[in-house]
Amino acid sequence: MITKRSKQLYRKACSVIPGGVNSPVRAFKAVGGDPLFISHARGSKIYDVDGNAYIDYVLSWGPLILGHAHPRVVKALKDAVQKGTSYGAPTELEVRLARMVLDLYPSMDKVRMVNSGTEATMSAIRVARGFTGRNKVIKFEGCYHGHADGLLVKAGSGATTFGVPDSPGVPEDYARNTITLPYNDLDAVKTVIEKNWKDIACVILEPVVGNIGCVLPKKRFLSGLRRLTKKYGIVLIFDEVMTGFRVSLGGAQAYYGIKPDMTCLGKVIGGGLPVGAYGGRAEIMKMVAPEGPVYQAGTLSGNPLAMTAGLITLKILSRKGTYERLLSKAEALEEGLRDASRRAGIKTRFYRAGTMFCTYFTEKEVVDYTTAKRADTDRFARFFRGLLERGVYIAPSQFEAGFISLAHTDRDIERTVGAAYEAMRAL
Repeated sequence: MITKRSKQLYRKACSVIPGGVNSPVRAFKAVGGDPLFISHARGSKIYDVDGNAYIDYVLSWGPLILGHAHPRVVKALKDAVQKGTSYGAPTELEVRLARMVLDLYPSMDKVRMVNSGTEATMSAIRVARGFTGRNKVIKFEGCYHGHADGLLVKAGSGATTFGVPDSPGVPEDYARNTITLPYNDLDAVKTVIEKNWKDIACVILEPVVGNIGCVLPKKRFLSGLRRLTKKYGIVLIFDEVMTGFRVSLGGAQAYYGIKPDMTCLGKVIGGGLPVGAYGGRAEIMKMVAPEGPVYQAGTLSGNPLAMTAGLITLKILSRKGTYERLLSKAEALEEGLRDASRRAGIKTRFYRAGTMFCTYFTEKEVVDYTTAKRADTDRFARFFRGLLERGVYIAPSQFEAGFISLAHTDRDIERTVGAAYEAMRAL
């Protein structure tokens, strides 16, 4: 596989962009080698600047659930861009997409459109603080909620950590209001809430953790969080930026039957364009300006292009039988990859939630950040490169989820399983 042009572009990029990339994981630091530079994509495949084709399971980190350059999305965007790219004023498109989202996520009475998942989570937390009059936030180790200062906080050696910044540039005075707990440990949550509930504004989590691979909630973990937060008047926020429309059409909350107070969305609702959204119960969302005192604004929020792509994407997904077809593809991929590892004699743990998945190179069950980090990252890196050489593109990190789309064919899945078997045998 020749990647000469990608290597040249990466060297040029490093001279003008920090690390040569505009988002860290793209740099291939976790798997070795230089990143691929992509020239175009269509359907289930991406093509690099050297002309190599790859079956894509990154899908722009989740949004492209219909596949790349879906004809209906492309046509709608062409029509929309001729009318203007942004107005800084309300449009009917915003109302239509908001209505569609609320119909699919009935836990929300109102929703505010923003430009990214980071904006959605930081805004939701601000609103929760304004609503409760409390300052502290509980998050879970391994759950990523964007790069806002108060959320870049890691856990220490004990069960909880108060205010340990996970990145230089995050003030300790700011981070001290974040409490980090182990995911799937309801007892730890109960202990902290019972002791500190008067100070805790919200609990925020990825209901299925997609930023350390794909970690599923234990039975009764989510329902236990719901009971505790309701008992103590704490706002429960589901960050479904990744899991929304991925775990099920109604997200993880519909799949697990939990009704959070607030929900954050992104990725799929923009159909591949920059977007985010947060919403919740009417009494909470009344706090948002201009209706209430909690200020949040955005020049490009509700951008007509993102709204257009989102509307078409959700319309297609909502058609009868469409999501079932999508799930059948995910199930076939899961079965094939499990079989490939068995035949190759490689011990792995495979997890799937709807249309997102991860294969960990470990014999141990993965239930949280600590157990995920025990996976063999060197073996994953060799597996990643083995797949890449065979024309299959997965996330360049053991700790990122993979995704499947409607565009993936039976042949794509067969080729992927074959490539995975060969790559595992080579380990």
